Amino acid sequence: TGPYEVFSRLPRSTTELVSKTSDPVLSATGMTLTPMRRFADAPAYDVIVVPGGPGQQGLMDDETTLDFLRAQAATARWVMSVCTGSLVLGAAGLLAGKRATCHWLSLPLLAEFGATPMAERVVFDGTLLTTAGVSAGIDGALALVDRLAGRSAAETIQLSIEYDPQPLYSAGSPATASAELTTRIRTFSAPMLQSRAEGVRAAAARLKPKET
Repeated sequence: TGPYEVFSRLPRSTTELVSKTSDPVLSATGMTLTPMRRFADAPAYDVIVVPGGPGQQGLMDDETTLDFLRAQAATARWVMSVCTGSLVLGAAGLLAGKRATCHWLSLPLLAEFGATPMAERVVFDGTLLTTAGVSAGIDGALALVDRLAGRSAAETIQLSIEYDPQPLYSAGSPATASAELTTRIRTFSAPMLQSRAEGVRAAAARLKPKET
């Protein structure tokens, strides 16, 4: 939703939520998102943005979604992901040989798709833009607006949404959080990460040429 707030304010542009069907999509935190178009009705977009979160798990083996991303990436000016959305791009075969990032907990998994994991909030590589977890999506979207329409447009949008981060705490990254907190998050997330890793490896295996 952060990148949507940014891109929806880009002059002379249209921002759409697109999904496989027109059915409402329930986010992991309970927010309901209503698609504006189905994949089958979508035009070729200049920018395609893939969100992350736990829902990424099922998309890595959803061929309808992966085919849509491959087709869009072939003509889009930019392909962007937020958080673990980059793992979906990897499952579509779009990360091989690229530098990329995602949420810190899953960063090493990018290597399964032939990408070079980068512990950075925003990573550009050619026409690919990947960002770290959740809040980094706003940073990436503003950086992309700069490339699309210039710094003035990016700064105008930044001010209009009052994006002036001044975190009260310094625990937003493993580099600044305490070792105890980082370990606690890793332990709490272990079952999900194990399932995600298995899904990533299965998706990566499907991309490899079959032996004859």
